[in-house]
Amino acid sequence: MEGTVLCTANYAPLTPISFLERSALVYPDRPAIVSSGRLGSAPMKSWRETRRRCLRLAASLAALGVAGHDVVAVFAQNIPAMYELHFGIPMAGAVICALNSRLDATMASVLLQHSDAKVIFVDYALLDVAKQALSLVSKTGAKPPLVVLIKELLDESPPPHDGSQAATANEKAFHHYEYEALISSGGSPDFRILWPADENEPLALNYTSGTTSRPKGVVYTHRGAYLNSIATVIMNEMVGTPPVYLWTVPMFHCNGWCLVWGVAATGGTNVCLRKVTAAAVFDSIARHGVTHMGGAPTVLSMIVNATAEERRPLPLPARGRRPVIVKAGGAPPPPQVLLRMEALGFLVIHGYGMTETYGPATFCAWKPEWDALPPEQRASLRTRQGLQLLGLEVDVKDPVTMGSVPADGRTLGEVVLRGNTVMSGYYKDPAATAEALAGGWLRSGDLAVRHGDGYIKIMDRSKDIIISGGENISTIEVEAALFAHPAVAEAAVVARPDEYWGETPCAFVTLRDGADVVGEDVIAFCRARLPRYMVPRTVVFVPELPKTATGKVQKVLLRNQAKAMGSKSKLLRGGSAPTTSKL
Repeated sequence: MEGTVLCTANYAPLTPISFLERSALVYPDRPAIVSSGRLGSAPMKSWRETRRRCLRLAASLAALGVAGHDVVAVFAQNIPAMYELHFGIPMAGAVICALNSRLDATMASVLLQHSDAKVIFVDYALLDVAKQALSLVSKTGAKPPLVVLIKELLDESPPPHDGSQAATANEKAFHHYEYEALISSGGSPDFRILWPADENEPLALNYTSGTTSRPKGVVYTHRGAYLNSIATVIMNEMVGTPPVYLWTVPMFHCNGWCLVWGVAATGGTNVCLRKVTAAAVFDSIARHGVTHMGGAPTVLSMIVNATAEERRPLPLPARGRRPVIVKAGGAPPPPQVLLRMEALGFLVIHGYGMTETYGPATFCAWKPEWDALPPEQRASLRTRQGLQLLGLEVDVKDPVTMGSVPADGRTLGEVVLRGNTVMSGYYKDPAATAEALAGGWLRSGDLAVRHGDGYIKIMDRSKDIIISGGENISTIEVEAALFAHPAVAEAAVVARPDEYWGETPCAFVTLRDGADVVGEDVIAFCRARLPRYMVPRTVVFVPELPKTATGKVQKVLLRNQAKAMGSKSKLLRGGSAPTTSKL
C-alpha cells in the first residue's frame, strides 16, 4: 500500500539462530544443557555459556576455511556437542548435516561424498565407523573432510583421552582437530554471526531414512526451521514454564523434530541422553525434573514394559506437577500402549510428519470435552494424526484424480501437504524434487481417512497395505489388536503371498518376559476383535523387531522374510490353516 516500506526497521530474515541469542539475553544463568549420563563429562551449561561456546565454534569453522553454504557433517549421538553444533555451524553461515549415528561405514562414506561435507565432527563413540568411512572416501579419489573429534565421556567407559595406549593409537590413525581445543583456544567469542541475507537460504541437510545407493538429501531453510520450531513448541505445550526436555529423539532425525532449536526458543533445559533405555528415562525424569520427551512407539513400549527395577515413581500431577508430555511419532501408537502410558503418569501427544516436512506436520489436538470419555475411547482418539501444525495445509486426496476424499472416516486417500514447512527440495536431485512437489503438493505415500471433525487417521503406508481377496487390510489396525494381547510386547504385520487370497496378514511378534503363548492363542485373540479377513494367518515369534535408528520398524525386512516363507500349498476356500513359527 502507499506509504509502506520494507527495511531493517520492520524486517529481518527468520532464523532459529535468533532463539539462542534471545535465551542468552533473557535467561543467561538458566541451565541450557546437561548430560544425563552416569559419568557424563559435560557439566551443566547456562544459556550464556552455550552462546559463547557456539560463537567460538563458528569462529573456529571460519578459521578452518568454512564459508557460506558449505556443508558441515556431524556424526554423533545425543551429546551436548551435538546440540551446540546445531547453532555453531549455522552461525558460521554453513549448513549442518547431522548423520544417522547408526550408519555403517559404507553408507556414511556415500553420504559424505554426496553432501560435499567440508568438515565432519565425529563422536568418539563412533570413531571406528568414521575412520572406515573416511578411508572409503579417500579410495574413491575424493578429498575427505577435515575431522574434528569430540572426546565426550562415554557412560560405560573411562575417558577416551586418558592417555591410554589404545586411545592414543586410535586417534593417531588419522589427522584431526579436537572439539574442546577449538572452543577453548581456536575461536573468538566476539565472532560476528553470519546471519542469512535471505531467510530461504539453506540451514540443514537431512538424509531420509532407508537411504540406498541413491541418497535423498532434504534441504531445510532458516525460515522453515524457524516456523516449524515455533509450531512444535506450541504442539508440545512448552509455552509458559520453561520445559526440561529429555533427548530420547535422535538429534540427527529431522534435527530432533526441530526441537534442537525449539527448546532454545523457550529458554528450557536440554537433558542429553546417549542411549535410550527404560531405566535411563525414569532416572532422568527423577534426577532432572523432565517435563517433556518424545519418541517412536517403540520408545513408548520400552517404557510401559519396564521392569520394577527399571522404574522410578514419577511426580504425580496431584502434587502440583503435570504429567510428563511425550510427543509420539514415526508410527501410530497402539491404544493399549497409550492407556498404560497414561497410568504411569505420561501424557502422549500423537503427531505425524516426514523428513520432507521438517519432522512434525500434524498433531492430534486434544479437545476438553474428550476428557469425560471412557479411557479406551480417549486412547482411540489419541491414535489419530489429527490436524496440521501452523504454517501447513494437509489434505487427504484420491491419488489419481487429486480430489479430496469425503470426510466419512472410511474412504482411503493419500496424505498430501503444502506450506511453509515443506522442504526446499532434494540436494543435487532436481528431477526427484520436481516429482515430489508436482501439482503444488508434497505427496506422502501414506494412506489415510478423514473424519467428520477434520481429523485424519493414517491407515497405512501405500506399500504396506495388504490386499487379501480384494479387501484392503490396514496393518496398523491389525497391530492395534495384537498389542491388546497381554502377552504381546511388540508386533508388526506385513503381507505374506497366498496362492488363493493373493496376500494374507503375517504377524511378527515379540512377547513380554515370562509370557508363554502359542500362535494359535494369538490368532484366536484377534478373531474375537477383527473381521475374519483381517486376522493374521501366520504368526512368527521373534526376539526383537528390526528397527531404524529412529525406532521405526523396518517392514521391508519383514516383508522379505514373509515372502521367503512362500505361499500356501493347500487351497481352502474357507481360508488357509493358520501357521506359526519361531525365529
